Amino acid sequence: MATGSPAGDSPSRGKRADAQRNRQTVLTAAAEVFVTSGVDAPIRQIAARAGVGMATIYRHFPTRADLVTAVYHHQIEACAEAGPNLLAGADSPLEALRQWIDLFVDFLVTKHGLADALQSDNDRFAALHAYFLDRLLPVCAQLLDAAVESGDIRPGTQPYELMRGIGNLCIGRDDDPRYDPRRLIALLLRGLQRPHAS
Repeated sequence: MATGSPAGDSPSRGKRADAQRNRQTVLTAAAEVFVTSGVDAPIRQIAARAGVGMATIYRHFPTRADLVTAVYHHQIEACAEAGPNLLAGADSPLEALRQWIDLFVDFLVTKHGLADALQSDNDRFAALHAYFLDRLLPVCAQLLDAAVESGDIRPGTQPYELMRGIGNLCIGRDDDPRYDPRRLIALLLRGLQRPHAS
C-alpha cells in the first residue's frame, strides 16, 4: 500500500476537524463579545468566552483585523444560508421575511464598529462590503419575491432599498437606550404589507 492510504490520513484529518471546530467556536464567541463590548474587546475576553487559550485565537487570526473580518464573513454566511431555510420552514413567505430581517438586524449589530477596526485596511473593507452585497442581496430578493407572489406584500420594493433602510434605522441604537430600531423596522414591514380583503 502507498503512503497516501486513508488510514495514514486520518490523524491529520482529525487535527483539521479539531482546528475547524476551534475556529468556529472562536468566531461564534467573538461575534457575541463584539455585540456586548464592541470590536475592540480584549482578546482575553473572547478566549474566555470560547473556552480556548489566547494562543489558539492568534494561531487562527494573527491580527485583530483578521478576526473581525472572519467574524464578518461568518455572520454573512449564516445570514445568507438562513434565508432559504426560513422560506422552506416558515408558515408564510412574509413570516420568513420577518425572521430573516430579525437575523439581519442581529448581524448589523454584530458588525457595529467594523469600519473603525479596519480603517487602516480600506481595500479589505471595500472587498467585505462587496461580499456582503453579493451574498445578501439575492437572499433578500428571494424572500421579497416570495412574499409578493403570495400576496402578502406590495410589489416594487427593491432588496437594496430595504436592506439600506433597515441599516439606516439601526444607526444610533448604541447612543440612545430609548431607541429600539426593531419597533420602526416592524412599522416599515407593516407598511409593505398588502391589506387583505376579507
